[in-house]
Amino acid sequence: MTATAEAARSAGQYVLMLSCPDTPGIVYAVAGFLVDRQCTIVQSQQFDDPDSRTFFMRVQFAHAEGEALSVPDLRRDFTQVASRFGMTWRLGDAAARQRVLIMVSKFGHCLNDLLYRNSVGELNIDIAGVVSNHPDLAMLADNYSVPFTHIPVTPDTKPEAEARLMEIVETEKVDLVVLARYMQILSEDLCKRLEGRAINIHHSMLPSFKGARPYQQAYDRGVKVVGATAHYVTADLDEGPIIEQQIMRVDHSISADEFVARGRETECRALARAVRWHTENRVALNGHKTVVLH
Repeated sequence: MTATAEAARSAGQYVLMLSCPDTPGIVYAVAGFLVDRQCTIVQSQQFDDPDSRTFFMRVQFAHAEGEALSVPDLRRDFTQVASRFGMTWRLGDAAARQRVLIMVSKFGHCLNDLLYRNSVGELNIDIAGVVSNHPDLAMLADNYSVPFTHIPVTPDTKPEAEARLMEIVETEKVDLVVLARYMQILSEDLCKRLEGRAINIHHSMLPSFKGARPYQQAYDRGVKVVGATAHYVTADLDEGPIIEQQIMRVDHSISADEFVARGRETECRALARAVRWHTENRVALNGHKTVVLH
């Protein structure tokens, strides 16, 4: 089922995503909150992490008689439950489309993949625009009628470039920033401002071959799998909480060019899944890791 079809099926449904210190009574309290409002649970996933002693839960629900509910009222009322258990939580319309800004440089495969997947309903997002430090991919964005903004970046202009980026994020009410092979390191300040709402795709499994031409390095070393890692952006370069990883088998019989092509395919798949899960409110931070509730 496509994300658009899933969103249509989810019309009139709502999602509560929460995490808190593990203690008895959390599920009972959430269920009681929903019962008091004549709601029925459509989906429920939960995980209790024994290492951090943290409980995670995602509940998708609807009014038993199909009536529309007020999200602001639900949020206001749930605050009492959340405060009692020390919850980190969010609650919203299950069919709501998040606004996404995509950042790229010269490699267009991940951008093209996201634009196409969204055009056929595989992602339930609104793409607010594409930002790039190079003009090369403007035509690709234009093919999908997506605004393209060229923001050149040099060491001297980086603060101004990042200020312009944040201006777009705020003006366009962007929920999520996606670095789809954006080959610039974000400043520590910008990483903090986008914490939990910026996803990067790394061109290999982490830990990785570092430096230039990582696929060529891996090819030269005769690795047996090629992979990609989608993770949240942090000030620690390529060390943010991992959301999704994809791998593909390779062997001695394929060329270096085929190796690169397979690597790019894993990048597209990992990034698309990470974007979908984040925008469906399925991802929760758990220290340096994530919990993804399917």
